[in-house]
Amino acid sequence: MVAPAVDAGWVPVFAGVAGVVVEIGGDLSHGSIVLRELGLPAVTNVRHVTRVIRTGDRIRVQAALGVVEILGLESAVTSLASVGVRG
Repeated sequence: MVAPAVDAGWVPVFAGVAGVVVEIGGDLSHGSIVLRELGLPAVTNVRHVTRVIRTGDRIRVQAALGVVEILGLESAVTSLASVGVRG
C-alpha cells in the first residue's frame, strides 16, 4: 500500500496489505509505530512517492534496507532512487 500518511485509523486496511510505503512520517511517527507493532514491512518519509507509484502498480518493499522498487510488466525493476525519489 502507498499512502501520503498513515495512523491507527488505518489498522483495518493494514490487514489486507503486505507492506506499506508512506510519503510523510518517520521511524518514530505514530503510523510507523503502529506498523511495527503489526509486523508490517514499511518504508516511511519517501517524498513524492504518491506521484510516482500509481494505483495498480506492483511494488517490492525491502523495509530493512529502506528500498521501494516498482516491478515492471516484463520483470524489470525500477528503483525509486533511480527516478529521483529519495527517502
